Amino acid sequence: MVPGQVTPHTRPHTRTQVVRPVLRFACTTKAPMLYALLKTVHLLGIVAWVGGMFFTLHCLRPAVATLDGPVRLRLMHATLARFFNVVLVAAALVLVSGGWMMNQAAQAASQAGGKFNMPLDWYVMTVLGVLMMAIFGHIRVVIFRRLARAVDAQAWPAGAAALGSIRTWVMVNLGLGVAIIVATQLGGVS
Repeated sequence: MVPGQVTPHTRPHTRTQVVRPVLRFACTTKAPMLYALLKTVHLLGIVAWVGGMFFTLHCLRPAVATLDGPVRLRLMHATLARFFNVVLVAAALVLVSGGWMMNQAAQAASQAGGKFNMPLDWYVMTVLGVLMMAIFGHIRVVIFRRLARAVDAQAWPAGAAALGSIRTWVMVNLGLGVAIIVATQLGGVS
């Protein structure tokens, strides 16, 4: 019998019991280094994105509050431009690596003769992750452009309003990111 294979005599009682052994089998037999590399890339992308949001909201923002409005807005604009480029790369890497790992798990389940039932924590991670990407897209394409136009035109009240809107949406995304981390850890994602 192949490790992780489901037979009539070893039929599991829950979806998690079907998927977890198959995942372990998939991760150890078929391109284990590639799987480990993609999982590492996935986690590093999340660290960069969620950690960057935390740093921006709880370290950078309070520190620049002592600066004059125009200086603060120029600094935040320059900082966010760089950070949003990092997030764009991180989000793409997280999406591609996560999709690849889910595909490998589904293939391993199929090859073992079982049915792939995605665990609940994976659904949470996928749905909230895509929502985070959509929110980031709105921040980057709509609100950040508003901030850039305000800084270029030296329209400081409009820039402050745009920055406040970015802050609100980044807080939402940080909350979603933390919820994903908690859900996957409580769900036992391996």
